Amino acid sequence: MVTRREFDIGLEQLRNMLVEMGTKVERALADAMNALETLDTEAARAIVKDDPNINRIEENISDLGAKLIATQQPVAKDLRRILVALKISSDLERMGDLSVDIAKVVIRLDGQPLLKSIGELPQIAFIVRTMIMESIQSYIDENVDLAYKMAKDDDQVDAMYSQFLRETFTYMAEQPKSVAQTMHLSFVGRYIERIADHATNIGESVVFLVVGKRPDLNQ
Repeated sequence: MVTRREFDIGLEQLRNMLVEMGTKVERALADAMNALETLDTEAARAIVKDDPNINRIEENISDLGAKLIATQQPVAKDLRRILVALKISSDLERMGDLSVDIAKVVIRLDGQPLLKSIGELPQIAFIVRTMIMESIQSYIDENVDLAYKMAKDDDQVDAMYSQFLRETFTYMAEQPKSVAQTMHLSFVGRYIERIADHATNIGESVVFLVVGKRPDLNQ
């Protein structure tokens, strides 16, 4: 049985690893979007190559969480802190995968000039990058208000993504030769929108941590 001090140290380690993981995921998204804007296939390959490092942090969080549960047998909010950390790391890992998916689109484009502007995708991605870091901060601070902000931001992302899709489909109808490439851009929009959903999931987890009930912020 570990002491309470050791348990608190373990919780702090979990928080630190989540911050590190969130920072890496936010950077992966930023780098993937930069690679798309510049059609930099080498930068895109670097993002794909770095993904195992994000996965490794998730594994370390899972191992530490399991150790704390087994040795301390936490209950109530202490147990929720660990379970929520495990859930958040899972959402972050999926965000990392989606950022890799964006990088893979850049690799498939292989430097060919874009027939259509990427429009508001960088702006949408910037909002989502902020969501990633704020969702982690909401866990660190146990800040319910910041957690609920994820739902508001997600609504904005959904609206911008829907507008981007409408413009994209209109362009494809007018420029049939652009269909293959433009579909890739629509996939990028979808990947960004899904990352926002995972950030919103983290918000839900934080509310569950603090109040003991899980809301549905992804409505």
